[in-house]
Amino acid sequence: MARVIKIEPTKQLFNAVNLKEMQKKRVCAYARVSTDGLEQLTSYEAQIDYYTKKVKSNPEWIFVNVYTDEEISATSKKKRDGFNQMIEDALNGEIDLILTKSVSRFARNTVDTLETIRKLKERGIAVYFEKENIDTLDSKGELMITIMSSLAQEESRSISENVTWGIRKSFADGKVYMSYKTFLGYEKGENGQPKINAEEARIVRLIYSLYLNGYTETKIRDYLNENRITTSKVKNRWHTSRVKSILTNEKYAGNALLQKKYTTDFLTKRQKKNEGEVPQYFVKNSHPAIISETDFNRVQYEIEKRKHSNGYYTNTDIFTGKIICGDCGGFYGRKKYKTKDYQYIVYHCNHKYNNQCKTTTLQESSIKTAFLLALNKMMFDKEKVIDESEILIRDAFNVGSLQEKRDKIAKQIDDLQKKLEALNTVAVQNSVDRDKYEKEFLTLENEYLTLMNNEKEINKKIKDREANYQSAIKVLEIIKNRKEFFKEFKKRIWIELLNKVTVKREYLLFEFKNNFRYKVFLNEISS
Repeated sequence: MARVIKIEPTKQLFNAVNLKEMQKKRVCAYARVSTDGLEQLTSYEAQIDYYTKKVKSNPEWIFVNVYTDEEISATSKKKRDGFNQMIEDALNGEIDLILTKSVSRFARNTVDTLETIRKLKERGIAVYFEKENIDTLDSKGELMITIMSSLAQEESRSISENVTWGIRKSFADGKVYMSYKTFLGYEKGENGQPKINAEEARIVRLIYSLYLNGYTETKIRDYLNENRITTSKVKNRWHTSRVKSILTNEKYAGNALLQKKYTTDFLTKRQKKNEGEVPQYFVKNSHPAIISETDFNRVQYEIEKRKHSNGYYTNTDIFTGKIICGDCGGFYGRKKYKTKDYQYIVYHCNHKYNNQCKTTTLQESSIKTAFLLALNKMMFDKEKVIDESEILIRDAFNVGSLQEKRDKIAKQIDDLQKKLEALNTVAVQNSVDRDKYEKEFLTLENEYLTLMNNEKEINKKIKDREANYQSAIKVLEIIKNRKEFFKEFKKRIWIELLNKVTVKREYLLFEFKNNFRYKVFLNEISS
């Protein structure tokens, strides 16, 4: 019969566990508040004072630090510098015990909480939650933490949903919010409404003016930086992204598009551009405008036009992208030629040598001279131009028929959506032939996509006509107010009046933005 003999352990004066238990614990605390309210900040300061005194008053503890995060949302640990530094120090062996007020103060994300606590537990580092009386090194600690963290996470979800509902309700009511600390041009006025800041508004108007005078976002950025045009909201240097944001923000025209982005995950606070997933609200004349709606629309049209200029629009050159070869339809490009003693710039078709285009090479001075001749030919016909332009503006750019067509398509889209929903409801509730269902669904879906594309094309036509309308108005305004012929070339007039110039073998055909065209023969330039 087998015998079991117990061998007693060899007694030691100290072992690693005993030695650690006899040492004083290195203790820190973690404090956080999530808003900048006075009450919360008082609580924040009170937490720091409380934990500092608590740790220092215990003779068995060594005070390490009170790690803090102020005015930061707690649904994720990514943005909490104090929290992350504390965990890093603990894992580096500098902390034995972490004190904190409650599970919800530590984190509202169950995954983050458990992941962090398990990492600390592996190193023998405890976290003590005072409110719930939980020690994470206790055997029941993790179960309690799981339960409490889940409750805290659900509380955070509920708060997030309530906040989202409140924000969307204010959007539906047309309430406009601006981040006045960073939004250039406005400040908080009476009753919390936006008020124009005169100094900043001048900068906004300058940006729009420069863009309409041929500058790109990059060139505007350089101009602002070189001339040291800054405010308290632009402390250091301008960036292209900020210039672009100002040029495309409808708030500068006194309107507001609300809910451009929405939060997809309450834990990560990740936001996504709203592409139709949730409602948007456009509030017309919601606040004072810095830029006229006419100039705002002209800028948007110009932005779209430059996008499709195939890279031929440059920062400094107003001619490239406007001069077209009459032989191949390609753009004229700026070419620099050098000799030993002389350097000069000319323009010729970018495909001149590939396509053997016979159109002439033009010097910059010739382009300017030809433009002045064409412009003055239009001035010579001033009365006719004014009369016909007014008719053209009234009739040619009328978008009423297009809007009617768009409304009709919108109704068809709505009807198709209902058919698709009804088809899906029948498929769910009844047993249907799969092949028949898929065929019918595909037919409706293709029809739906076709209508959506048609609606998109009509919207583009409406936008183009409205932009052309604004351009034609501008041409008419300049011609009406001009009392004499043009004597010198001006960059602004070239940009505002000219649509394009086509170079033929014997002449240049200038097409203005009011649809008037004038020929300037090459012998008129050279004579």
